[in-house]
Amino acid sequence: MSAILELRGVQKAFGAIVVADDQSWSLAKGEALGVIGPNGAGKTSMFNLVTGNLPADGGTIHLNGQDISKWPAARRCRAGVARSFQVPQPFAHMTVFENAYVAATQGAGPSAHEADKHCLEVLDRTGLLQKSNVKAGGLTLLERKRLELSRALCAKPSVLLLDEIAGGLTEHECQSLIQTITDVRETGVSIVWIEHVVHALLAVVDRLIVIDFGKKIAEGEPQAIMQSDAVREIYLGIEADA
Repeated sequence: MSAILELRGVQKAFGAIVVADDQSWSLAKGEALGVIGPNGAGKTSMFNLVTGNLPADGGTIHLNGQDISKWPAARRCRAGVARSFQVPQPFAHMTVFENAYVAATQGAGPSAHEADKHCLEVLDRTGLLQKSNVKAGGLTLLERKRLELSRALCAKPSVLLLDEIAGGLTEHECQSLIQTITDVRETGVSIVWIEHVVHALLAVVDRLIVIDFGKKIAEGEPQAIMQSDAVREIYLGIEADA
């Protein structure tokens, strides 16, 4: 399958702190890619580089074969790159529908009528339709996570970046969210998902990459990666040759 998103030698450092060290990987159309690594490994910084919230020091980022490395964040969003944030950041004093509507009109740019219809379809898909007129500040954690997902989907992405969207949820809530993400994937959206709740990733993704100190250190089939020496050493402190 052809790549919808590709990073080629992407570099980013803040002084001596390297958050992206020759990042090179690709995402195929329709694929779900999982990203794991310890806290501070550079995973969220990688998303910020892809979305344009953070400028790269070197390397290139390609969307559908086009170099978007110099594009501002808004243009990348309109081109099909949308994300959720690790800590939900809704407009707390606006309703769920209003939050979704802002994302639709600013990210996808449809007419008012089309935006209304699209927002309602997305909120129905993410289980928030009955909460449309509720202020976002009054939502539960699971509902705020669903609103993060809804806002990203309202931008009509071809590439969806999920940043620890399962974090802090109960097991039942996590399973519900996994089903929602699975349903989203079946619509053809390509997904890159950063997550510490590993069993959630394994239920959805086709491939895993492991990042540590800003560098990709492993990539492959999810179960094989989870059993690899590199992952054991990073997460358990077990030397690879022990």
